[in-house]
Amino acid sequence: MGNRLRVKRLWVKRRLLMASVSTGLLSGLVVAGPAGAAQDEETNVQNLPPVEVSAPSPSATRRMTPTRPVARAGASSSNRPKTRIYVYPTSPGTGRGLDVDKVASSINAVDANQIRRTGSLNITDALRDNIAGVNISEVTGNPFTPDVEFRGFVASPVTGTPQGLAVYQNGVRINEAFSDAVNWDLIPTAAIRSVTLVTNNPAFGLNALGGAINLQMKDGFTYQGAELDVMGGSFGRIQGSAQWGKQVDKNYGVYAALEGLRDNGFRNFSQSTVRRFYSDVGYKQGDSEFHANMGVAKNDFGASATVPAELLDKYWGATYTTPQTTSNRVGYLNFTGKVDATPTWTLEGTAHVRRYEQKIVDGNPTDAQECAVDPALLCFGDDTTPANGAGGVQLANPFAPGTILGEIDRGSIRSTTFGVSGQATNTDLLFGHDNRFVMGTSYDASVTRYNATAEIGSMGENYVVSGSGVFLGATPTVDPVAGPVSLRTVNQYNGVYAMDTFNVTDAFAITGGGRFNVARITLEDQLGTALNGDHTFTRFNPVIGGTYKITPELTAYAGYSEANRVPTPLELGCADPTRPCLIAAFLVSDPPLKQVVSKTVEAGFRGSKELNIGTLGWKVGAFRATNYDDIVAVPAVGRTGFGYFSNVGRTRRQGLEAEVNIKSPTLQFQASYSFVDARYLDAFELGSESPFRDPVTETIQVLPGNQLPAIPRHRVKVGVDYNVTDVWKVGGNALFVSSQYFVGDESNQYSKLPSYTVFNLHTSYQVTKNFQLYGRVDNVFDRRYATYGQFFDREALPNFTNGGADFTDPRSLSPARPRAFYAGMRVTF
Repeated sequence: MGNRLRVKRLWVKRRLLMASVSTGLLSGLVVAGPAGAAQDEETNVQNLPPVEVSAPSPSATRRMTPTRPVARAGASSSNRPKTRIYVYPTSPGTGRGLDVDKVASSINAVDANQIRRTGSLNITDALRDNIAGVNISEVTGNPFTPDVEFRGFVASPVTGTPQGLAVYQNGVRINEAFSDAVNWDLIPTAAIRSVTLVTNNPAFGLNALGGAINLQMKDGFTYQGAELDVMGGSFGRIQGSAQWGKQVDKNYGVYAALEGLRDNGFRNFSQSTVRRFYSDVGYKQGDSEFHANMGVAKNDFGASATVPAELLDKYWGATYTTPQTTSNRVGYLNFTGKVDATPTWTLEGTAHVRRYEQKIVDGNPTDAQECAVDPALLCFGDDTTPANGAGGVQLANPFAPGTILGEIDRGSIRSTTFGVSGQATNTDLLFGHDNRFVMGTSYDASVTRYNATAEIGSMGENYVVSGSGVFLGATPTVDPVAGPVSLRTVNQYNGVYAMDTFNVTDAFAITGGGRFNVARITLEDQLGTALNGDHTFTRFNPVIGGTYKITPELTAYAGYSEANRVPTPLELGCADPTRPCLIAAFLVSDPPLKQVVSKTVEAGFRGSKELNIGTLGWKVGAFRATNYDDIVAVPAVGRTGFGYFSNVGRTRRQGLEAEVNIKSPTLQFQASYSFVDARYLDAFELGSESPFRDPVTETIQVLPGNQLPAIPRHRVKVGVDYNVTDVWKVGGNALFVSSQYFVGDESNQYSKLPSYTVFNLHTSYQVTKNFQLYGRVDNVFDRRYATYGQFFDREALPNFTNGGADFTDPRSLSPARPRAFYAGMRVTF
């Protein structure tokens, strides 16, 4: 009996010290070493930052010792030796997560070193390069405001895009209140410690249909020292960042990061300015840790639209209907606290406030035109219906007869959000087996004020709209409203969740739980009653899954979950097909929409093996997600930018992801393949500018099995970094993205947007211990390609580059950057 007990103890100790890899991720324990000044933490193969813990006493039995090591991510009152454990988040809190071998879903993570290697202030670049299923589309035509698509679900800064990914920063959901949009430009990239993309998990609340992107930020306990980074290059790019962290005695940590960027862009009117600041003050005493962090950003962008293909054929830097500018402002303050109340109970809490402002100036074609009877007056929609001003009086034409008219649409969003959350984690044994139970709740309330106006202008031959000072009022009710909008909305989101992971055996673990969401959205029209509405949505989303460690080097996982997203105030205010609105500008009515429910199943294998050349990690998995009552933006034909939102039934996204990577002191290699098959499952009719539309109804018929547009089916990524010497590193990556259907071609009748392959190179030279020079070349072979395409109204404006003839090509594209060279230096202290 004594021998059996000793053998069992040795087995338990061996499991604690064994390197068990999930997708090439070392989830075992390694001895912690002191972090060097101004150096990001070393991470495991799959790039999760380690958590420092107190090791179990060698003499303690399994039943007497909690299986969850007590987190001590800094100094502790305990004299026991420190180790590091790699864990994965399974809830929105800032807690220590779950041993990766027990996570019943795919593992996707990016660390600070990978982010820095991109040389970019866009966190989206690191996601694109390092996570198999992620694809980036520059829908806005600006590299700092991209769409992030994962498994066919999108997190986009474009107001009006149906969002399918939730994004969290330090446990706080940062999808904006009015439209659930995600403004990637507001995230302080240099201050990010790690990014995890969590799938198949309803604990992350609304919008986590395809998953949740969880950003954990640096603080003075995890980053010490100082760093200055300056880079410049093509298209007038100049950028810089500075960060500093310090642990003061054993109890206090201070961190701050500052970033700035100026880029003229390769397209006309496409300049970008980025200014961001982030700071954190932390306090730690024994098993308790508290943080206050704040951030501000002030960013301005141009060229936020696609361009007709015929214009791009003439000049790759062309723009269409200018001005197109976006100004984003944000300020936020977060408080987080964590207490290990007992050896097996951890309590967490957060409180946050966020102020967000966006101003958009958007030059467009207009439905205002000269009246047939009297060209000195303006009509709207046709040449007989009066175009009224704010006072209901028909507008006089401020331009000479024959002038081509345009419109400058201006919109502003001002949102204030407050929220609190609490979470408790317990690791008591259950029926003599290891068990981890998490329960939590969250409440978020947002107040948004939205305003929009439309100014009549003249359209120049360079597609620049010049304003006249004449503003549209409401047109007659038989036509779409074009006049001003003033709307106040209130969002109240409540959630309660619980999840339990139970170890049936040392190798087999099961997870179950769910989240109950309650959302109430109130709309208050400030100019009338058409937009008034009060909507409440409720939903319970379950999750169940399991993992089995087949061998020490191989883990299998499988899981099923459900998630939901509720219609946004923008979608609810623009859902009447008989009265389309200028999306993101003019809301016209408030009919009901159903919430979207997604049901997802995924399964796969992951593992690792130690080789002579380094650690080999790999994973392969499959997924299927079915959306019910999916919401799409339906365009109004012949009305540029106009449309409405509608439920269109079921859609399905399914596919597989495979990845292999090698990590050693001299070589880092990664290759991945992702397949995404996204289709409509129900038939419906859709307005479209497609050349194949019905000439009478101006619609296309979407049939079951048609593919969703703007979702490439195949993505291949290869990246390598090699230490030529101790001080010189070279590397590069290649990205292949297959063809995709144009937005507007939901019936799949037109030829696809072509596939593309792009190659990038980078190198660095460590001149001294604290001084580094680096450079990179993007799009090495100067490939001309587009990441996004849609159809446009060819009759709205003439083709001035072709003598004023009509456009013949229905495609409008978002051109990617030509070849670009950048060089910089990095100094650490």
